[in-house]
Amino acid sequence: MVNELIGDRVRRHRTARGWTLDELAERSGVSRRMVITIEHGEGNPSIATLLRLSDALGVGLPVLVDVDQARTTTVTRDGDAPVLWRGARGGRAVLVAGTHPPDVVELWDWSMQPGEEHRSEAHSAGTQELLLVRDGAVDLHVGERVERLAVGDSAAFPGDVAHGYAAPADGDGCRFTLTVFQPGVGAGVAS
Repeated sequence: MVNELIGDRVRRHRTARGWTLDELAERSGVSRRMVITIEHGEGNPSIATLLRLSDALGVGLPVLVDVDQARTTTVTRDGDAPVLWRGARGGRAVLVAGTHPPDVVELWDWSMQPGEEHRSEAHSAGTQELLLVRDGAVDLHVGERVERLAVGDSAAFPGDVAHGYAAPADGDGCRFTLTVFQPGVGAGVAS
């Protein structure tokens, strides 16, 4: 269901701009084959791939994955938000809420099992992230720097550099809340 919804939205935004599959692939850095797969609601695109597409389309990730696009108050019930990352040992990242362009804010609920990690390439310029550890410990990687965060610790860091999150292999796993702020999404998109 979520993959079909995402595929439909990618196709709708692409065609609204009058772009071919090749144009979207070139603008996003995502292969033509992957764009076709996503538009058909198939496969399991990574968060990085969806971010590249949403940035290229100038719509922000929440526009592509929101199941309910109410224009005022949006309530997402437990279990209804899209899971956009699944770890090999059962961890997951759920995009629980988000706003629409031009200034996009995403609210994530992450859980990771011991030894799981997620690496993210740099997001668009000016992106900022906030992380709050709710359970366990998180190794936060920002550029070359690594910080171990414990329950109750928080961090603010640039999301426009390579970064990542990991649950220490010698721990019990972790859970954290992540907020991503992407200013001016779509400002540089030409149709």
